[in-house]
Amino acid sequence: MEYRNLGASGLKVPTLSFGTGTFGGTGPLFGAWGNTDVAEARRLIDVCLDAGVNLFDTADVYSNGASEEVLGEALRGRRDKALISTKTGLPMGDGPNDAGVSRERLIRVVDAALRRLKTDYIDILQLHAFDASTPIEETLSTLDNLVRAGKLRYVGCSNFAGWEVMRSLAVAEKYGYSRYVAHQVYYSLIGRDYEWELMPLAKHQNVGALVWSPLGWGRLTGKIRRGRPLPSTSRLHATADFGPPVEDERLYRIVDALDLIAQETGKSVAQVAINWLLQRPTVSSVILGARNEEQLRDNLGAVGWALSAEQVARLDAASTVEAPYPYFPYRRQAGFARLNPPLV
Repeated sequence: MEYRNLGASGLKVPTLSFGTGTFGGTGPLFGAWGNTDVAEARRLIDVCLDAGVNLFDTADVYSNGASEEVLGEALRGRRDKALISTKTGLPMGDGPNDAGVSRERLIRVVDAALRRLKTDYIDILQLHAFDASTPIEETLSTLDNLVRAGKLRYVGCSNFAGWEVMRSLAVAEKYGYSRYVAHQVYYSLIGRDYEWELMPLAKHQNVGALVWSPLGWGRLTGKIRRGRPLPSTSRLHATADFGPPVEDERLYRIVDALDLIAQETGKSVAQVAINWLLQRPTVSSVILGARNEEQLRDNLGAVGWALSAEQVARLDAASTVEAPYPYFPYRRQAGFARLNPPLV
């Protein structure tokens, strides 16, 4: 397993990490993903640790805390071998202070997460969404105090717009608060919006990307192909509306390219799709999601080899989309690109 520094921090994380959205899964979204109990969670964690994957990602909102509870129990007795990343900020109730990242709520939800995870510190806490109703200074000062208290090691964000990340980093620099070292983002061959603004920002500010849904909400597993109906076992029947949309023809074009390269490399479609991500700028770790050991072991096969430059170029071409304004001039016109060349 390769390890990379997480953004500007000294923390080294594996290039592949494990997402625990299936742990204790309940409800229309997480229940459709899976319902991994403690015994199975221990087995999946065994497989991860044996492969060098020691970063486990969860969130308080995942099955209303059940994911954190199962992860904490499954790590009992080996907490020191793992890095735990969790997220907070999304609503956990109907009360006026049951959502967001105010000082009152952050202190309360971090303590609750520590209890569920059965630990006295969280390695990486990320804000799950931008809270426009709370002053950034209030949020960052609270996070900094939690770091100084030893309850958090590092902080980051997730699903932020570019200006929201940059504003937060500027406030942290102004007051000497702990800065975001990670941004957990959606990025895949069928979802390349990260490249327009968030990737250049991450490169310039040294913020590491933790990539969620690298297989495009389950569309790049190799089970969906042109001219075939959606498999009856696909979770997309229940979860498609929760995820990012994609045009069918573009999906099929990407899967066709993945199929050919999978045949050339002797790898699975999923492994090729994940390996493409590992070669992109700013990516610190790709978060794998697996309902069972078979899926997990297949995804772990995405490391230890590399696509050729020509294969990467073919996947780039198959998945490309027109950049929105103000980015398209830098893609279309040499004069613009000379001043500010795209990273990819």
